[in-house]
Amino acid sequence: MPLPTLYPILDFSSFAAKSNPLRAMVSFAEQLLAAGATIIQYRDKASDARTFLVNARELRRVTLSKATFIVNDRTDLALACDADGVHLGQDDLSPTAARKIFDQIKDGKTRTIGFSTHNLAQVREADSLPVDYIAIGPVFATGSKANPDPVVGLDGVRAARAATTKPLVAIGGITRANAREVQAAGADSVAVISDLLESPAKAVADFLRVLG
Repeated sequence: MPLPTLYPILDFSSFAAKSNPLRAMVSFAEQLLAAGATIIQYRDKASDARTFLVNARELRRVTLSKATFIVNDRTDLALACDADGVHLGQDDLSPTAARKIFDQIKDGKTRTIGFSTHNLAQVREADSLPVDYIAIGPVFATGSKANPDPVVGLDGVRAARAATTKPLVAIGGITRANAREVQAAGADSVAVISDLLESPAKAVADFLRVLG
């Protein structure tokens, strides 16, 4: 799977304080798309399944024919909203099980599976799994997770790059100021949450310029 250099992640918790969180998130997604984003992941660690699905379907609606839409964690809800794929963590449904489920859906659509790793041993294991890309991180300290894994640094990205030929997404504390270093360390794509929030359109333009 060829990955775009910028991989925006929309964490629903970032919009929870808004008077209408879903409307705010959808507007944010539309700004990302207008600025040139070609992939968007929806992440939501707190909502119930019904709210998650409502939100995911709205994001699917605005990304349809414009960007690849990935759902975090939930293979079942990724299918329910007709997402283009799922991004799985170490404690989620296994990539092997998710691939079997996807393969049973005979609709002619090829669905993407991404998989999070946090150390070299996990990268090596992921390399043998039926995943389309591997995420490594956190590269730098991050505030987007309540209990983040240990920081892997740029050396961790380099080690991950040497351990797999699969597309590599770096995540965790990545900003416009350090994205080029992460790319130079071997990441095909950088996943970003926080550094998009203040001014999404400008941030996307800046990232795309920095990453080339």
